[in-house]
Amino acid sequence: MRTNSYNPYMKQWLELQYQNAFLWVPFIMAAGAALYFAGTNTACALFAIASVCIGIAGLVRKNKYAVRAAIIFLFGMLYAAIYSNLIATPRIYRPMRDIEIQGRVDKIDYTPDKTRIFLSIPAQQIKSSLDKNAVVRLNISDRPDIHIGDEIKATASIFPPAASYAPETFDYSRWAYFNKLSGTGFISSYQIITHGNGDTINRLRDYLHSSGQSFLADTLVLGYKSAIPRDEGAIWTAAGIGHVWSISGFHMTLVAGWLFAIFYLIFRLVPYITRRVPARIPAMIFAWLGLLFYLFLSGTDVATIRAFLMTTLVFGAFILGRNALSMRNISIAFCIIFLINPHYVMQPGFQLSFSAIFGLIWFWNGRRSYKITRIGKISYAIYAAAMTSIVATIFTAPFVTAHFYSMPVYGLVGNLLLMPIFSFAIMPAVIIGTITAPLGWHWPLVVADALYTHTLQMARAIAQLPFANIMMPHIPNTAILLIITGFLCIMFLRPATAARNAIVRNINYVLGAGLILTGLIVTVSTPRPLFYASPDHELVAFSYDDKLEFNKARASGHLFAFDTWKQLNREPVGTPNIRRRGDHGVWRYDTPNFNLVYIQKFVPLAREIVSLCRDDNVDYIVSYFGIDSKKCNHKILRGGFVIYPSGRVRHNSQKRPWNSQHQ
Repeated sequence: MRTNSYNPYMKQWLELQYQNAFLWVPFIMAAGAALYFAGTNTACALFAIASVCIGIAGLVRKNKYAVRAAIIFLFGMLYAAIYSNLIATPRIYRPMRDIEIQGRVDKIDYTPDKTRIFLSIPAQQIKSSLDKNAVVRLNISDRPDIHIGDEIKATASIFPPAASYAPETFDYSRWAYFNKLSGTGFISSYQIITHGNGDTINRLRDYLHSSGQSFLADTLVLGYKSAIPRDEGAIWTAAGIGHVWSISGFHMTLVAGWLFAIFYLIFRLVPYITRRVPARIPAMIFAWLGLLFYLFLSGTDVATIRAFLMTTLVFGAFILGRNALSMRNISIAFCIIFLINPHYVMQPGFQLSFSAIFGLIWFWNGRRSYKITRIGKISYAIYAAAMTSIVATIFTAPFVTAHFYSMPVYGLVGNLLLMPIFSFAIMPAVIIGTITAPLGWHWPLVVADALYTHTLQMARAIAQLPFANIMMPHIPNTAILLIITGFLCIMFLRPATAARNAIVRNINYVLGAGLILTGLIVTVSTPRPLFYASPDHELVAFSYDDKLEFNKARASGHLFAFDTWKQLNREPVGTPNIRRRGDHGVWRYDTPNFNLVYIQKFVPLAREIVSLCRDDNVDYIVSYFGIDSKKCNHKILRGGFVIYPSGRVRHNSQKRPWNSQHQ
C-alpha cells in the first residue's frame, strides 16, 4: 500500500516531463551522431538494434515518446553516416614530397611566424580518383605577395592529416575531412601564374589584415585563430579567458549591443518611423544585418554561427514579443547547426558554447534583481558576474577536461578582472581601429595594443599563481556520456513538488548527481595505457615508473603523438622526450601481464622473427615493417593501438570515410 501511494505522484511527475520532451531532441540526435563518429562498428550495430527494440516496444505500449526517441536517435546516426559519405573529401593516403601542383588561392591564414595558403587544386594532382577539387593547406615561412584568387604553381610537400594516436582522442583526419581539407604541408618554391579576384568577403578580410597589421584585429575581428603568439595564448588559457580568442557569444553580444544602441539612437531621431513602429524594431533589424556581415567577416566558425543563430532568435523573440532567452530557442539553434554539419557535435567550440549557454539559461531562468539602491545594484552586478563565470565553468568543465586535459583554477578571478577590460576597452578600440586603419588612422590599434600589453601582465600574474593549471585525467566516452546525461537531468527533469518523499521531490538533482558521480568514478578508475603505437609503428612509447619513454626523441611525421600520449599519461606537454635505445635494434618490454617486442629495422626483424614466433614468453610483436606469418599472426599487432596493464589491446579508429586506407 505504501508503494501504491506514490503512484499518483509518479504519474503526475511523468506528465510534467512531457512538457520538456522537445529539449531532449537535440541531445538524443547528437548522441546518435556521436556514436557513429566515435564508436565502434559493433557499438553502432548494438545501439541501432536496441533503438529498434525500444521503438517497437513503444508502439506496442502506445508510448509515442519512446517511439520518437528511438527514431530521433536512429536519425542522428544515419544522418551522420549519410552526410559523411556524401561530402566525399578527396584524401591523401601517403606523403607526397616535392610534387608540382597548380591551383587557386581560396583563403589565407596568418600566424606570428608563417603564412598558411589554402590552395584549391584538381584532385587528380594528389592522385585521387574523385572528379572534384581538393583543398590543401600549405605553409610559407615568409610573407609572400600572394592574394586570394591568385593562380599559382608551386613545388610542395603534402602529408595526409594524422589519425587519432589513441582511442577517444582528437582525430585530426576526421576534423580535416569534415572541414574539406585534403592535406597539409609546405611550399618550397612558387610562382604566380595569374592574379585573380577571390570572393568579396575573403578579399575584404585580406585587405583589412594588410591595412591593420595587428594580431588583435586578426583575432578579435577577422577570426584568424592562430594569429596570437602561442606562448601568450597559453597564458590566457591558464588565466581562464582563452575563449576570448575564439569569436563566439562574447563577441557577438558586444557587437550586437553596440550596433543596437547606435541604430536605436539614429531611429529615435526620425519621427516618421517612431510614430509608426517602436524604434527598437528597425534598430534590431539593422543590428542583425550588421551581425550577419560580422559573421562572414570573422570566418563563419561554428561558435560564431551558434552565437549568431542565438542572437537571431533573441532579436526575433523581442520583435514578436516573445520570451527571448529560453531552453527551446537554444535547442532550435542546436538542431539547425547539427543539420548544417553533424560533425560539429564533436568539435570543442560547439560543445563549450552550448554547454555554457544551456547552463546559464537554466541558472538565470526566473531570477530577477530586486535591488533598487545604488549599492544594491552594484552588489548584484558583482554577484551576477561571479555566478555567470562559476556556472559557465561548471558546465564546460567536462569538455575542457576532455579536450585539453587541464583546468584553470583561477578562471573566476581571470574573468572578473580581465573580461571587463576586453569588453569595454580592448574590443571597442580594435573594432574602431580595424575600420579606420584603411584610412591611415592606426591610433585606435596602438591604444588597443598598449591596453593588451598591460592586461597580459595581469594575466601572466594569475597564470603564475600556485596550481594555476591542474592536469586532469582522460575522460572516457562512457564517462562523458554519463556526466552530460547527469547535467541534462538536473536542467530538464521537472521536480515533483507535490510528492511527500524528499528524494522524489528532488529527483532531478538526485538522479543528475548520481550520474555525474558515476561518470567521475569511471574516469578515475580507468587505467592508463602502458604501451602506445602510431598507425605506421614508426613511433612507439613505453611506460616506465609512470613516465613515458620513446623509441625516438623526435618524429617529424608524428609531432602531435608525443603530446597526445603525454596527456593521457598525465605528463606536462612540450617537455623533452625521453628516448630509450633498443638492444641491437630490438626493444623488449616486460610487464606482469604481457611481454612485448618492438623492432624498427629490417635486419633485426629478419634475424629475430622466427625465434620470437616460437617464444611462448612473447605475447605481442610490433614492427615498423609489415609481417605476415601464419604461425604467429595472433602475436603480431597492426595499426595504431594502445595496450593497458591487463594486456588488453585497443585499436585507435574504426573504418570510416575519413580514415579508410583505400580509395
